[in-house]
Amino acid sequence: MSAEANQTAAQVEVRRIAGRIGAEITGVRLASDLDSDTVKSIREALLEHKVIFFRGQQHLDDAAQEALAGLFGAPVAHPTVPIKGGTEYILELNSDHGGRADSWHTDVTFVDAYPQASILRAVIVPESGGDTVWANTAAAYDNLPEELRQLADRLWAVHTNNYDYASYRQKVSEEDVKRHRDVFASTIYETEHPVVRVHPETGERTLVLGHFLRKFVGLSAADSAQLFNLLQGHVTRLENTARWRWEAGDVAIWDNRATQHYAINDYGDQQRIVRRVTVDGDVPVSIDGRRSSTRTVPRSEQTSLGSLQDAQALADERSA
Repeated sequence: MSAEANQTAAQVEVRRIAGRIGAEITGVRLASDLDSDTVKSIREALLEHKVIFFRGQQHLDDAAQEALAGLFGAPVAHPTVPIKGGTEYILELNSDHGGRADSWHTDVTFVDAYPQASILRAVIVPESGGDTVWANTAAAYDNLPEELRQLADRLWAVHTNNYDYASYRQKVSEEDVKRHRDVFASTIYETEHPVVRVHPETGERTLVLGHFLRKFVGLSAADSAQLFNLLQGHVTRLENTARWRWEAGDVAIWDNRATQHYAINDYGDQQRIVRRVTVDGDVPVSIDGRRSSTRTVPRSEQTSLGSLQDAQALADERSA
């Protein structure tokens, strides 16, 4: 290893920003040509802290962000939302066009091998507001009461992109709902995931929940809704979370297999633009070794779901 590589790796400093999740990394100028020791240090910090942050990365443009993602695996585009023009993989969230991800979720869990990691770059941020919060789903699992943990270990759930978009948000326009239906849910996916998956790198057990969950397998919609609220409430306990105040040029990278996140919608008419690249993931495996399975719902079966109760009615109809 060269002296230059040693020096580069030695500059990496990791500072926790909360007790159970999150760290800021300094001493790194993000690029696709980082030396192997630096990449290893970043990867280790990501697995330990679940979400990591880098300030002052204004030098990154769209192409450089996509190239950076290649250090962590194979970049993948969103399965339904069109990519930003002139890019191969970037999903742009622009608040002026409905891009406000203000509900707790793990990215793209409506497919089987959902992304292992997401890399988010802040382009334009509000003068105030617009923070993002992450939750550690491994810590949430570890801190469940024993009886509830044993129940979660056995549960499976259906995830879909055809969820009730409006019910998760405080204020949604008809235009936003139409955009969700015509774009985000243009092709409807359904996947059965274990509620508890085994992390393929750390061996930790993590909870797979979030707003794409429609119902628990074998339970009614009413029971699913109550159980979801109970388990989801453990994920989003403040002890399991970290909050990041964005500055233009910041980059966040999170382990999408061990986190949920929520973009706080408290900035009114101020503009907020962030750009995301996701890295291809692996099919979740339950603690008893079973793997998630997914299917694309035929157009003839596609129905706009208004709630967990409506979802149960549709599920009962399909299983009849």
